[in-house]
Amino acid sequence: MEQIRSPLARARGLGSAKHGVGHWRVQRLSAVALVPLTFWFVASLATHTGSGYDAAIAWIGSPLVAVLLSLYLAVAFYHSQLGLQVIVEDYVHGEGLKTVMLTLLQFLHIGLAVGSIFAVLWIALGAAA
Repeated sequence: MEQIRSPLARARGLGSAKHGVGHWRVQRLSAVALVPLTFWFVASLATHTGSGYDAAIAWIGSPLVAVLLSLYLAVAFYHSQLGLQVIVEDYVHGEGLKTVMLTLLQFLHIGLAVGSIFAVLWIALGAAA
């Protein structure tokens, strides 16, 4: 026997879990942080166009540049991971495949971020020595 329920009663419990707002805010915050960092990075690359290997090593060896470049890489990889996570959650329908893809993406982004920042620090500390 079917119960007579109002549309509101049928919809209760099916709505938002209220956890997507935090993800959305963090993604927007990382995008805002990327704007000045990207302008700085592109302008820096433009001013060093045509410089040689030694000039690039000296540029990365500057403490301020090493910090800004590491921050840029960390925020860029984090923002990328957040965006790809949403894509996988929206378009991959199998729960097992979704879990595997999200895990692989997380490890990939962490690995690339750590490797990139390690390379910057390696150059910066090696250039200072």
